[in-house]
Amino acid sequence: MAVTLRFLGAADTVTGSRYLVEADGARVLVDCGLFQGYKVLRERNRHPFPVAPESIDAVVLTHAHLDHSGYLPALVRDGFAGRIIATPGTIELCRVMLADSAYLMEEEARHAAKRGWSRHRDPRPLYTSADVKATIPRFAELDFGGSHAAARGIDVRFVHAGHILGAAQVRLEAGGRMLHFTGDLGRRRDPLMRAPADLEPCDVLVTESTYGDRRHSSEDPADRLGEVITRVTGRGGVVLIPAFAVGRTETVLLHLSRLADRGELPDVPIYLNSPMAVDVASIYERYPEEHRLGHDELTRMYRLATRITTVDDSKLLNLRGGPMIIVSASGMLTGGRILHHIRAYGPDKHNAIVLTGFQAGGTRGAALVAGERSLRMFGEEVPIRAEVVMIEGMSAHPDADEIMQWLRGAASAPGETFVTHGEAHAADALRARIKHELGWPARVPEHGERVTVGAPDERIGTDAAAAAAGSVTAIDASI
Repeated sequence: MAVTLRFLGAADTVTGSRYLVEADGARVLVDCGLFQGYKVLRERNRHPFPVAPESIDAVVLTHAHLDHSGYLPALVRDGFAGRIIATPGTIELCRVMLADSAYLMEEEARHAAKRGWSRHRDPRPLYTSADVKATIPRFAELDFGGSHAAARGIDVRFVHAGHILGAAQVRLEAGGRMLHFTGDLGRRRDPLMRAPADLEPCDVLVTESTYGDRRHSSEDPADRLGEVITRVTGRGGVVLIPAFAVGRTETVLLHLSRLADRGELPDVPIYLNSPMAVDVASIYERYPEEHRLGHDELTRMYRLATRITTVDDSKLLNLRGGPMIIVSASGMLTGGRILHHIRAYGPDKHNAIVLTGFQAGGTRGAALVAGERSLRMFGEEVPIRAEVVMIEGMSAHPDADEIMQWLRGAASAPGETFVTHGEAHAADALRARIKHELGWPARVPEHGERVTVGAPDERIGTDAAAAAAGSVTAIDASI
């Protein structure tokens, strides 16, 4: 029985993770993420889904970040009625993250309509809180290590990925073939999360390549963070730290807490202004087997910052002035309360904006890294005179060398490797290293491409990669 794999997202970008596996009439979607960054990518979120949502039997999630889960409410609204299979930790986080995503979309639409800065006469959110409410009952738990029938003839198993709480590598068995999806991998020596599980034998590997063309700095990110905070607060400035509410916020708080324990953190107020981050604090305590922190360190970490929950308290922070530290979402400045703080404090040269992870192309964070000193937000141009600091070593993604080290630990070479979830240069750089250093067949698929995975005794394929693998060939690059 032939199995087809279609790349409906993350094939020419680092966002919008969506992979459709079809076997004997059954359809399973691995991840259902939002496209982010460049407008041409964001507009894909408004396009009709490439296949009828009602024709999909199940969705399997690698983890809760919105570029992997954030399109789910739209898929359910448009007709998907199957199960959404995920780890218990991912489900808990999705309940919080999807609700927050809908709220921000609704708030942005209301603000745009009120202020008139949208080109649409009646701006509407991609989906609503009601859509999220209809989505949550569709979730079905699957623990790590357990196997379950996702659809007729397609079984799923989760293995640890590290990265964030609940994150899984997905193994799908269909038609006698094993397809392995890394999702977003974590790092072997991450200070917060445990290392990803080793790569088990598979016929097809779909791997992320977020940092496929670079190496993380060898400097200690805590030392770098402490140096910036000491310098900026010493001149009375405000340190703004945009951070994803799940994963990155915890890492930032952990570094701040350890700096404080060593007496290396200035005695200035620290504010955590991210309602979603506040909501997920207790979730980490319920899954101690997935991370490296004990109860006492978790408690100290979260007690370090004053948690801001109300809109009024958030607004007051913009009137307070420095010195102080504000940790707030979103990490790439695509939305959230951090934008209001950027508008308030970004124009002042005494302040600093500290970016702590990957900034996808087309986001405001990427613009700052590229040297832009004016950001458009809320229908206006905001000048940025604050110091901009990038600390890449805090990323929860492995760099190119770490990915290669993980791949070398595989018990056997996959029949074919597809390099996805990376900007074009990053994906191609990793493809080249896999091919030349490991000798594995590897390539970067195109958006919308479909490949056929043959049964173990079949020999399908005419292109070079398929001939080498003996089992995979591209048959259609259009949808």
